Amino acid sequence: MVIKLSISSILKLESMNLLPSPDETLDTFFNGKLKIIQKKKGYRFSIDAVLLSQFTKIHKNERVIDLGTGCGILPLLLSHTTKAYSFIGVEIQKGLAECAKKNVFLNHLKDRISILKQDFRELKRTFPPGSFDVVLSNPPYRKVRTGRINPSMEKAIARHEMEGTLEDLISVASYLLPHKGRCYVIFPTLRTIDLLVALRVKKLEPKRLQFVYPHLGEEAKFLLVESIKASGVELKLMEPLILHGDTRKDGRSEKNFDNDA
Repeated sequence: MVIKLSISSILKLESMNLLPSPDETLDTFFNGKLKIIQKKKGYRFSIDAVLLSQFTKIHKNERVIDLGTGCGILPLLLSHTTKAYSFIGVEIQKGLAECAKKNVFLNHLKDRISILKQDFRELKRTFPPGSFDVVLSNPPYRKVRTGRINPSMEKAIARHEMEGTLEDLISVASYLLPHKGRCYVIFPTLRTIDLLVALRVKKLEPKRLQFVYPHLGEEAKFLLVESIKASGVELKLMEPLILHGDTRKDGRSEKNFDNDA
């Protein structure tokens, strides 16, 4: 949804240098209460980030960190749907980190959300162990040398493990969490075993798992996983999430489910 701004709103945003530039879009959530700026070209968040935000459970006053925050979409959404004490969004790409900071200021959330331009693999030198109650991530889905590498470097880094592997990410997540801390990840079903093995190796025990289907009669596209650090072995398989109740005759998924675009 594209938002229409009043003249007074435009003048206020212009004075703060928060208006979208000609190469950016401005979209809204929650009936216009949340505004998201993104580049027209380059990496843009998709339905998977929204699904992860809805699957995630955050309690009052918890400290949350998002590994690979992009434009800040997960902290921004969750700041409106939870009572978390604070969010830190970590992003290695300069352009995306700057966009995330712009979105934080645009939505007057600088007291709750901080954006850190950093390689998540270096976080063990930045934070002591167990610093966060919750770790979130919508990580790159593909290993390097698999699938087509997008000519846009911003998209390529967001979609392929060029700046850290799945195992690197899970290792950092486990480090950042205390005993019983929670980790939430969305990942393609083609790599289900990769994710579950990586989680258990780092003592993040999967507790809730939900498969996401674009349409009835199609294969699952994503899986959502909640894991708890140093927890007992007990997995709850939730009811499948079917995004569209109709059955497509052509057997193809809609464009916004294609992470290779």
